[in-house]
Amino acid sequence: MATKLDKVLKREIEIDGAPYIVALSPEGLKLTAKGKRKGQELAWKELISGEAALAVALNASLERARE
Repeated sequence: MATKLDKVLKREIEIDGAPYIVALSPEGLKLTAKGKRKGQELAWKELISGEAALAVALNASLERARE
């Protein structure tokens, strides 16, 4: 039996040698560079509805525009 996700669960991962924090919550998931506050967010509803690819592309585009 799986444990219900009722609070934020954070784990550190390494991608291409850089540390990131993955936060899983009841609302969705967030990937943030370690030590930063802003990151890429994806709601569970977007993932299951098929809008995930569009949302990821849009968030990446907005992030590039901010830089």
